[in-house]
Amino acid sequence: MIVKTHISNDNKLILAICDNGLIGNKYEEGEKQLDLASSFYNGKKMEEEAVIELIEKAHIINAVGKDSVDCCLKAGVVDKNNIGRIKGIPYAYMVGF
Repeated sequence: MIVKTHISNDNKLILAICDNGLIGNKYEEGEKQLDLASSFYNGKKMEEEAVIELIEKAHIINAVGKDSVDCCLKAGVVDKNNIGRIKGIPYAYMVGF
């Protein structure tokens, strides 16, 4: 997974997590879009265990792709009923858990 960390103005951790094969692409479906070409997602490659450690510390998480969303499910921060899809690509957004 590719993970980019951001810090909010109030010093909270924001994570952008994206599957390796999706980074750099843009997907649109109707009025919804996933812009994975933006610098928001352009981070570093990390293994699942390290990603879960960051997830446990994060206040906001944007996760895109099967591996990334599955990692959030494994960490217990997202419910499978709250996963969206654009062009068949799963995504989830979590705030303040």
